[in-house]
Amino acid sequence: MATSPEPVRITRRSALGAAAAGTLMARGSAFGQQPSPAQPAPRVKGPRVWLDLDQAELDAAYDQSAWAPNREQMVKRYATNSEGVRARLGAPQRFAYGATPVEGLDVYVTRRGNAPINIFIHGGAWRLGLARNYAFPAELFVRAGAHFVVPDFAAVQDVGGSLMPMAAQVRAAVAWVKHNAQRFGGDPDRIYVSGHSSGAHLAGVILTTDWRRDFNLPADTVKGGLCCSGMYDLKPVRLSARNAYVKFTDEMEQALSSQRHLDTLTAPVIVACGTLETPEFQRQARDFAAAVTAAGKPVQLLVGDGYNHFEIIETLTSPYGLLGRAVLEQMKLTQGGAI
Repeated sequence: MATSPEPVRITRRSALGAAAAGTLMARGSAFGQQPSPAQPAPRVKGPRVWLDLDQAELDAAYDQSAWAPNREQMVKRYATNSEGVRARLGAPQRFAYGATPVEGLDVYVTRRGNAPINIFIHGGAWRLGLARNYAFPAELFVRAGAHFVVPDFAAVQDVGGSLMPMAAQVRAAVAWVKHNAQRFGGDPDRIYVSGHSSGAHLAGVILTTDWRRDFNLPADTVKGGLCCSGMYDLKPVRLSARNAYVKFTDEMEQALSSQRHLDTLTAPVIVACGTLETPEFQRQARDFAAAVTAAGKPVQLLVGDGYNHFEIIETLTSPYGLLGRAVLEQMKLTQGGAI
């Protein structure tokens, strides 16, 4: 007697599954014949413009947005952190250092008498930035017993595309501090300068200023400096897309390339960059530090592992950060309760 097969139980789920499997089998051969997505053609490298870089590569190497996707987030954080510093320290004293409205500077004062001074030159591609949004490192200095000064200065687009007026203004700000330090309890013989990005370029200009010739001030008016993520030879910058808004001239390139004026450098320099910066900004830092060394002058090269162009300057806010520790050591300060 034949045994009847077990009944096949068909549910809605098994029916749908079988239908789907059948559909996949029916279409399998068609799927297999579909062409792979087209791969973009490799970019053809153009003529070399600077070192091994073609024009597109050089433009990208001087465009931070191509390397720091969090740029807008960081710039906003500079401003909000600066507000927090003012909430804790109080509003800065504001002084005019020149005749035009933009020529003013903020001074965040410490309680220590006859205290050293750090003048911070902000960045912004020579086009952007306000002193009030760069107060975020002030607390480090004020608590360590130093005054923190942030000058405003003209944007390049407001002065005919020339960097020369900006350089003149930041130099004038330093000269004003030298002459007026005692108005806010500062020591005119202990002035230091720090700068970030295009502000580091201007800090380099300050550090290589001939103070005796140009301002009738001591040659060692500035006692030390930090140049973070800056540009110290303008030749490649002039060849990049930045020449769309900076009207470079031979005179400007020569006068404002601090690497070419190390004969007037009298102060020790800290040069810094991050490993996530553009290749050109890293090269600029290495070459500047090497040139200072070759000139027989003191320099310290700091490389922040894992920091991009906008992140590394935040290490200046902590006495344990890469830059904060180095600058306090340079100024012979220790973190304390000076305020």
